[in-house]
Amino acid sequence: MLRSSTPRKTRKARSRYVCQQCGHEELRWTGRCPACQSWASLVEELPVTGPARRADTTHVAAQPQRLCDVVSVDGSARLMSGIGELDRVLGGGLVPGSAVLVGGDPGIGKSTLALQMAAAIAADGHPTLYVAGEEAASQVRARGERIGAQAEDLMVLAATDTGSVAAAMERVRPALTVIDSVQT
Repeated sequence: MLRSSTPRKTRKARSRYVCQQCGHEELRWTGRCPACQSWASLVEELPVTGPARRADTTHVAAQPQRLCDVVSVDGSARLMSGIGELDRVLGGGLVPGSAVLVGGDPGIGKSTLALQMAAAIAADGHPTLYVAGEEAASQVRARGERIGAQAEDLMVLAATDTGSVAAAMERVRPALTVIDSVQT
């Protein structure tokens, strides 16, 4: 078998642009998403390289259990946000271990509501982590000052790398983690 003496070209990982409204992906930035037609919604996602790509070796397969054996969550185990209407919609507060997705049109106040809730839970003495994927920590602080959302146990992390977020969650051990936004 003959082999070429010229080195093989390695393919460089390319960034991609993902629509924050519908999830459509493009290789180049365009002003308007070709799928949903929303303007300025494509955000660049850089390829993950290095240790962050390693396989998760700590994963344990979940085991199914009979519904009658599942332990019920009583009201005292829930985290109250201090926002009456939000707690009502959540069935009496946040259930530990659950995930809640808040959706809506841009600019309606999802981030403000999430920060207000995070600050209220942190003010009750529960460590809380607010992960800002689309804003700098200083922008989150400015919003927090405007709405009076200040608490000693409220931590802010401006990051988009899941490895960094997971490491911060391991260090902080928050009762609540807000990821704003999950698309980022």
